[in-house]
This record gives sequence, C-alpha cells and structure tokens, in this order.
Amino acid sequence: MTGAATVAPAETVVIENALLRYADDVTGALEALGADRDPQATAFNPGFALPPVDDRLRSYLSACELAVADLGQYQGRRLRLLDLSRNPRARTTKTGPSLMIVARAVEFIQRTGEPVLLVSPSSGNKVTALRDAVLRAYETGLATPEQLGIVVVVPGSSAHKLWDSPLATDPVLRTRNPVVTFDGEDRADVKALAQALVEQHADEILAEFGVHLWYTLEIGNYLVADVIRAAAEEEFLPAAVGRLHVHSVSSAYGLLGHDLGARRRAAAAGGKPTAHYLLVQHLDTADMVLNLYHGSADPAGRPTYTLDEASMLYRQDQDPRFPAATFDPAEILDPTFYTRRPVTSTEMNAIIQRQGGGGIVVSLHEVLQRYPVLRGMLGRVGVKIPVDPRDLREWSLVMALTGILNAIDRGLVEETDILVHGSGTYSTRDFVALPPDRRTAVTDVAGLLEVTRRAVAAGAEAAIGTP
Repeated sequence: MTGAATVAPAETVVIENALLRYADDVTGALEALGADRDPQATAFNPGFALPPVDDRLRSYLSACELAVADLGQYQGRRLRLLDLSRNPRARTTKTGPSLMIVARAVEFIQRTGEPVLLVSPSSGNKVTALRDAVLRAYETGLATPEQLGIVVVVPGSSAHKLWDSPLATDPVLRTRNPVVTFDGEDRADVKALAQALVEQHADEILAEFGVHLWYTLEIGNYLVADVIRAAAEEEFLPAAVGRLHVHSVSSAYGLLGHDLGARRRAAAAGGKPTAHYLLVQHLDTADMVLNLYHGSADPAGRPTYTLDEASMLYRQDQDPRFPAATFDPAEILDPTFYTRRPVTSTEMNAIIQRQGGGGIVVSLHEVLQRYPVLRGMLGRVGVKIPVDPRDLREWSLVMALTGILNAIDRGLVEETDILVHGSGTYSTRDFVALPPDRRTAVTDVAGLLEVTRRAVAAGAEAAIGTP
C-alpha cells in the first residue's frame, strides 16, 4: 500500500498518505508493541490491529502527510526540513500517532460492537490532533458518536492553544467529546488526574454503561506511528552515516519513534542505526538536556544567570548549551513543553551516548533575534510563519531552528548533514481558538468523573452535525 509523492515549489517533496505508504513499517511496529505488552496488564487496550483498508480508511489516513525540503547551507552545513505538521486541522506532528490510536479503537469497535471513550491529558497539541482524528472517524463513516468519543484534559495555561472544531460547536458532540482544563501545582499534573480517572473509575463506567475507557498517553502508542520518519528519510534523502536529527522535545517521543524505525530498518538489512540526535528545550523544562550532561534534572546543573542592568537581560557565559541571554532564567517559551523528569531520558541518553548527538536550551530572546532569518528560510520552502511573532501559538519549529543555528555558531556541532524535524508551527491565522464556554474547568478527579459520565451518557444521544 503506497501513498503518492509529489514535488511542490522550491523542490519540496510531499509524501501523501504517509501511514499507508509505509504501512509495513507501521504494522510491524504495532505487532512488536503488542508482543511486548505485559500479559498481566489489566488496563483496557483495544489491541494492535487496524481496520481493513478501504476507501473510508484511505480518506481517514490521508490527513497524515509529510514533506522534505532543503533549507540551504549554514556555516558549511546542509540543513533540511522534515515537515511533520502539514495537517491544516492540527499543524503538529501528533496527527500520525493520533490517527493510529483512533484507528485501533475503531478496529476494536468494529470487531466487538463495544463503544470506546478515549481519555488523554496533554499540554495542547496531542488533544487537538486526537480530537481531529475522532472527528475524521465520524466524517469518513469509520465510527459513530455513539461508538466513539474522547475526553481530554489540559492545563489552563494551554487554553490559548486549543482549537475549536465541530466537536465543540455541536452541543451534543461537545458533551460527548469534552475539553477539560485543570490547574494543579504543576502543568503536568493533568497526566496524573487523567490516569487517576481511568484507574479508579474505568470498571465502574464499564459496568454501568458498557463503555471502555482507554488512557492513551503511553509512549508505545506514539512510537509506532513515528517510525514513518525513518522510512521517509531512507526513501527521500541521500544515505548518510551520522546525520544529525534536530527536534524540540519535552519527552522526545518523536525522536524515539525515529530511532525505532531506523533500528527496525537497519536490522532488516543486517546493520545498525547511525543517527545522531540533538535535543532542543526551553528553560522551564530543560530536564532532558540536564540529564544528558549531568545525569539528573537537578537544577544545580544549570548555569548561574546575572542581570545585566544595561540591557535588563539575564546573561551567562558558563555553559554554551544554555542561552547566553534571556528575559527570565525560568522562562516558559511555549507551554507545549511541560514534562519534568521524563522517564524517556534514560533511553534517549543511551542512544546519544552510543550513536552521537547532544542537547541545547534556547530562550525567547534568542528565538526573536533569529526570527526574521527563520521566517525567510522557512518561507522559501513554503512554510509560513507570521510576520509578527506575537501571533505565533506553536513555537516548536522556530525553537528547533534556533537551537541548531546556535549550536553551530558555538562550535557544538561537528555534523555537516542536518535534518530538522518540523514538529509543529501554527499561528492565530491558522485556527479559531476554543471559546471559554466550550471547555469545562475541574479541580479534582470527582469533577473529571462527572464530566466523563455526561460524555458517556451523551453517546446514546449523539448525532453528527454538519462539519
């Protein structure tokens, strides 16, 4: 099964329906994920199969489109972009994994006739993509609102990143697919809240309503789709030993997915992967970079910043892997990146130490300094970012580009072949923000359970409106 590849302006190669084009990679990774599942696990899982390929599934999966573009030379290095955010209804790399997650739920529903309600926490982008995947399942006829729904939980600080959609404009679908905000002591507390809902109340919901709650935020659910990155690289880029892959990260799911795909392909050819990885983070959650170089996320590993009263910027010259200047040493550049002490650090550290790479932290000040150049660089390959950076709502791509350019300027990068993973970029012109009256704030698990019970009950009344 293959999707098409076309050439867009500036010699950008567009890879259509990438999940189908690389179906063997995806299904192989899914089968391996199923084989690795703990046989003693009791939490609901829909299985690891996908629905049969027909016109409905092809249309549904067509939202996953990739592109490869040449960004040109910088200081003797060749920079390329792997654009992972081409779905206009989400604009981030989470489209592929979300389509796979929802497709697995659909396969279970079609096989058993039993409804599923997905439950997912997120800093914003995962739930936008998951909600779009659920809507696509409705639109293509793969599932009905009676069969499939989703409850999402995000920190209140990410509310400005939430996209409006027919799941919110239609009153019945809004109840069936609620957006919940929660403000804990830390933004990442939404994960514990959503997990507690499923652990404490899934059996109760199943017994009363016959609906399965599926907590979807497990790393394997994301890696199996991100293997397509390595497949696209192998097909459309020249072979290169030690190519440096650059990615803005919170937990590095995307890079681990690329590594999984590269390992599986290399093993099939009797070799080993050679990719190098550069982690790019912001100051608020620089935990993966700290862990890579200091063995822990202890803030003691950070350099000391001093206020320069002439510029009113905080500056440091102790560690070139941290911003030389910042407005705030604890700055939140983008609330997308909210995970502290990610468990993935151990695995990512081992890969980088074995194969090569590193990490760097960037500040808003540094991004703004480079912004006009980045806008020109991206514009030449058809990726548009706003003239005014204040209109930007997703900073992942400009963070990654700032990180690699800073790393090159500071002599931290030896590699000459560099691939930037464009994991997300969108601005106020790309979406309508979800209005406050279309989301519900909760303060505890009991509040989330109440919203969830309403969502389950609405399944019997759900009727799809006109998108």
